[in-house]
Amino acid sequence: MAFVKIWVHAVWGTKSRENILEKGKRELLFSHIRENARQKGFYIDFINGVEDHIHCLLALNADLTLSNTMQLIKGEAAFWSNQQQLFRKKLYWADEYYAVSVSESQIEAVRNYIRNQEEHHRKKTYLEECQEFMAKFGFQVRQG
Repeated sequence: MAFVKIWVHAVWGTKSRENILEKGKRELLFSHIRENARQKGFYIDFINGVEDHIHCLLALNADLTLSNTMQLIKGEAAFWSNQQQLFRKKLYWADEYYAVSVSESQIEAVRNYIRNQEEHHRKKTYLEECQEFMAKFGFQVRQG
């Protein structure tokens, strides 16, 4: 048996950054995402978001790649949300997502960052946050 604990802070948005994730309803989506993750064998420690994107602190398991994990989360969440007619519009996710590893010593800081998304986004848009995230972690954007 493999024992694996790889913490990841993942961020993904709605297609075209549409403000679909209504407050009061998105919490149902977060609960569903947590339950789906549990059923698929990976752990979501903290999840929160605003109208156009979600932040998630998760622990990868030994059997799934990050890409598979994100596909399981995003695909199933949109399918369930649309089947339940949870939001006024159909939910589609943008193709891209951002993810970075998190050390054990930074877990609480990441939880707090995710917890305070509404307050954080009173000052900064999702696009500004993405640009800051990419610069902070040294992501290289491929052209073409």
